[in-house]
Amino acid sequence: MVDKVVKTLKVSERRACRVLGPAKTTQRQSSYTKGDEERLVARIIELTTRYGSYGYGRITALLGQEGWGVNRKRVEGIWRREGLKVPKKQPRRGRLWLNDDCCIGLKI
Repeated sequence: MVDKVVKTLKVSERRACRVLGPAKTTQRQSSYTKGDEERLVARIIELTTRYGSYGYGRITALLGQEGWGVNRKRVEGIWRREGLKVPKKQPRRGRLWLNDDCCIGLKI
Protein backbone atom coordinates (compact mmCIF):
# COMPACT_ATOMS: atom_id res chain seq x y z
CA MET A 1 0.00 0.00 0.00
CA VAL A 2 2.75 2.42 0.97
CA ASP A 3 4.71 1.47 -2.16
CA LYS A 4 1.79 2.40 -4.41
CA VAL A 5 1.38 5.78 -2.73
CA VAL A 6 5.11 6.48 -3.02
CA LYS A 7 5.13 5.60 -6.72
CA THR A 8 1.90 7.27 -7.79
CA LEU A 9 2.05 10.46 -5.73
CA LYS A 10 5.85 10.67 -5.76
CA VAL A 11 6.16 11.36 -2.05
CA SER A 12 8.78 10.05 0.32
CA GLU A 13 8.33 6.75 2.10
CA ARG A 14 8.56 8.58 5.39
CA ARG A 15 5.66 10.91 4.55
CA ALA A 16 3.50 8.09 3.18
CA CYS A 17 4.00 6.08 6.37
CA ARG A 18 3.19 9.10 8.52
CA VAL A 19 -0.09 9.73 6.65
CA LEU A 20 -1.21 6.10 6.22
CA GLY A 21 -0.26 4.97 9.71
CA PRO A 22 2.12 1.98 9.54
CA ALA A 23 5.52 2.29 11.13
CA LYS A 24 8.34 3.09 8.72
CA THR A 25 10.31 0.09 10.00
CA THR A 26 7.71 -2.22 8.45
CA GLN A 27 8.61 -0.91 4.99
CA ARG A 28 12.03 -2.43 4.50
CA GLN A 29 13.62 -3.85 1.41
CA SER A 30 13.26 -7.57 1.03
CA SER A 31 16.33 -9.62 1.83
CA TYR A 32 18.20 -11.73 -0.67
CA THR A 33 16.64 -14.96 -1.79
CA LYS A 34 18.46 -18.26 -1.96
CA GLY A 35 19.06 -17.86 -5.70
CA ASP A 36 20.59 -14.42 -5.21
CA GLU A 37 22.92 -15.79 -2.54
CA GLU A 38 24.11 -18.58 -4.83
CA ARG A 39 24.66 -16.15 -7.70
CA LEU A 40 26.54 -13.80 -5.39
CA VAL A 41 28.82 -16.60 -4.13
CA ALA A 42 29.48 -17.71 -7.71
CA ARG A 43 30.31 -14.14 -8.74
CA ILE A 44 32.66 -13.65 -5.76
CA ILE A 45 34.50 -16.86 -6.63
CA GLU A 46 34.69 -15.80 -10.28
CA LEU A 47 36.14 -12.40 -9.35
CA THR A 48 38.69 -13.91 -6.96
CA THR A 49 39.94 -16.31 -9.61
CA ARG A 50 40.22 -13.44 -12.08
CA TYR A 51 41.83 -10.99 -9.65
CA GLY A 52 43.90 -13.29 -7.48
CA SER A 53 45.59 -10.67 -5.34
CA TYR A 54 42.41 -8.75 -4.46
CA GLY A 55 41.00 -9.08 -0.95
CA TYR A 56 37.37 -8.97 0.09
CA GLY A 57 37.44 -5.16 0.31
CA ARG A 58 38.31 -4.71 -3.36
CA ILE A 59 35.96 -7.51 -4.39
CA THR A 60 33.18 -5.69 -2.51
CA ALA A 61 33.99 -2.53 -4.47
CA LEU A 62 33.87 -4.44 -7.77
CA LEU A 63 30.52 -5.96 -6.81
CA GLY A 64 29.23 -2.50 -5.96
CA GLN A 65 30.23 -1.26 -9.40
CA GLU A 66 28.28 -4.14 -10.91
CA GLY A 67 25.16 -3.20 -8.97
CA TRP A 68 25.23 -5.72 -6.13
CA GLY A 69 24.05 -4.08 -2.93
CA VAL A 70 26.30 -5.97 -0.54
CA ASN A 71 28.49 -4.67 2.25
CA ARG A 72 32.02 -5.62 3.20
CA LYS A 73 31.02 -7.74 6.19
CA ARG A 74 28.76 -9.94 4.11
CA VAL A 75 31.44 -10.50 1.47
CA GLU A 76 33.92 -11.23 4.27
CA GLY A 77 31.58 -13.86 5.72
CA ILE A 78 31.14 -15.55 2.33
CA TRP A 79 34.91 -15.26 1.79
CA ARG A 80 35.65 -17.17 5.01
CA ARG A 81 32.85 -19.70 4.50
CA GLU A 82 34.13 -20.57 1.03
CA GLY A 83 37.73 -20.77 2.25
CA LEU A 84 39.06 -18.15 -0.16
CA LYS A 85 42.53 -16.82 0.51
CA VAL A 86 44.67 -13.99 -0.76
CA PRO A 87 48.35 -14.71 -1.42
CA LYS A 88 50.71 -13.25 1.16
CA LYS A 89 52.43 -10.03 0.17
CA GLN A 90 55.96 -10.47 -1.04
CA PRO A 91 58.54 -8.80 1.19
CA ARG A 92 60.09 -5.64 -0.17
CA ARG A 93 63.51 -6.16 -1.63
CA GLY A 94 66.31 -4.38 0.16
CA ARG A 95 67.89 -1.57 -1.81
CA LEU A 96 70.61 0.89 -1.04
CA TRP A 97 70.08 4.36 -2.50
CA LEU A 98 73.14 6.50 -3.09
CA ASN A 99 73.39 10.30 -3.29
CA ASP A 100 73.49 10.32 -7.09
CA ASP A 101 70.08 8.58 -7.32
CA CYS A 102 71.72 5.29 -8.06
CA CYS A 103 70.28 2.13 -6.58
CA ILE A 104 72.18 -0.98 -5.53
CA GLY A 105 70.21 -4.14 -4.86
CA LEU A 106 71.17 -5.88 -1.63
CA LYS A 107 71.26 -9.66 -1.48
CA ILE A 108 69.69 -10.94 1.67
